[in-house]
Amino acid sequence: MLLTAEGYRESLRRYHPRVFVDGEAVESVADEPRLAPGINAIGITYDFAQRPEYADVMTAKQATSGKTVNRLAHINETNQDLLQKLEAVRLVCRESGCAQRYLTHDSLNALSAATQVADAEHSSGYHERFLDFLHRVQDDDLTLGIAMTDAKGDRSKHPGQQANPDVYVRVTERRPDGIVIRGTKAIVTGAPYVHEFLVMPCRTMTADDADFAVCCAVPVDAPGVTIVARPAGRPGEKAALFSGRYGQSTGVVLFDDVFVPHDRVFLAGEYAEAGLLTTTYATHHRHSCIGARAGFGDLLIGAGALMVEANGLDPDCHGHIRDAMVELITVVESFYACGVAASVYGLDDGAGGVMPDPVFANIGKLLLATKIYDMHRLAHYVSGGLIVALPGPDEDHNPETAASLAAVLGGRADIPAAARLEVARLVEDLTASYQGGWYSVMSLHGGGSPEAMKREIWRNYPVGEKVDLVERLLDRGVAAGAEVGLPSIRRRVSRQPGRCCDAGCDAPLA
Repeated sequence: MLLTAEGYRESLRRYHPRVFVDGEAVESVADEPRLAPGINAIGITYDFAQRPEYADVMTAKQATSGKTVNRLAHINETNQDLLQKLEAVRLVCRESGCAQRYLTHDSLNALSAATQVADAEHSSGYHERFLDFLHRVQDDDLTLGIAMTDAKGDRSKHPGQQANPDVYVRVTERRPDGIVIRGTKAIVTGAPYVHEFLVMPCRTMTADDADFAVCCAVPVDAPGVTIVARPAGRPGEKAALFSGRYGQSTGVVLFDDVFVPHDRVFLAGEYAEAGLLTTTYATHHRHSCIGARAGFGDLLIGAGALMVEANGLDPDCHGHIRDAMVELITVVESFYACGVAASVYGLDDGAGGVMPDPVFANIGKLLLATKIYDMHRLAHYVSGGLIVALPGPDEDHNPETAASLAAVLGGRADIPAAARLEVARLVEDLTASYQGGWYSVMSLHGGGSPEAMKREIWRNYPVGEKVDLVERLLDRGVAAGAEVGLPSIRRRVSRQPGRCCDAGCDAPLA
């Protein structure tokens, strides 16, 4: 059953998690003003799935059940599914800034592949458990919190080498009816207002780290779970025209000897498959991040254009303004184009599904992670200095100053000063406030820091194929290299992204 935003909010009342915000215990997540912007943002994903004009983008038919489900809980079956998911994420994030729920999609798709591989290798029965869990998530229209990033402690050491083992989540006890987990997950998106946590490993593991190679589903209010969270957005601040309504909370989640029954356990010691789960999730999530930040870019482009208009400038007559707007558009659509390419050239995930091409997905994420600061700069440039110099919103209603300020802070005669100030405060909120800084940091580090994307690009890109190309052009012949021993760089990869052969003969869209 597809919920509405109000239905989602009401569903949170069935749970009673142990949550702390600003050092205070939260009695009711659904009624906590400091979390309301985050609940509003996820609510967009529910309401948009109810709108007929968005049905093709926001819903899909799940093959394993035959039911219509929210796109952000769907397992991709075709390249078209990847494109639709990318469009869905952009759609809901242009409305909310960051709709957060796309993490549910990314984790479910990665886990679908990893559990099938684990079954083939270990006859584990994990995939059947996963399907039961998947169908419950889809039937109840749940939002999952992805408890993936461990606290990590000393980052030069593996999980099993840490002085304090609780900086990673691990299996501490194996019982006939389940497992017990303990440890800490940090930076859990939307932690207070999700229905369940999907605990996942955050790095590749070795045999010595087998106890840390765990994936399981835990209700948000399971005994032993504590959530220490920050407010979502800037609730209650008058100047927060956007982030007072939409925002995102992140939380540190503490697992204190939490029991998990077997039917909710999807990996427990299979360290090789845990590594596959981590990298597959990263590719799906970076692809989704592209759509999310493109939606945020839509906000900046629209607000910048309105600010230019309110300032009385015409981009057709003022070349420097036009050029800055074009550069902003180019940045946004460049990384989004990588998301489209990753969809069109999506790969078989080895388990009956399809995943984004990892090269294009990681390039797109790397671009948005570093270009977010240019996006802010360009929005500042086209908007002018008023966005950080204007008086606070209380002055708009101050009888001592309101009239005189309205007279001198206007731009074009046909645009009221109040309208100009409103757009200026919106740009400030998105780019030059606490919330604006948060968007920058989350764009840079969310889904992995830039180094992680660079490693994946280097690992997957067919550099060896380019070496072979140059060898042929130099008439050396590829075979000549074999006599002296081919470098590992040439042996590792062999195909251009998105191509099955030199001619590129496969049809990209299923």
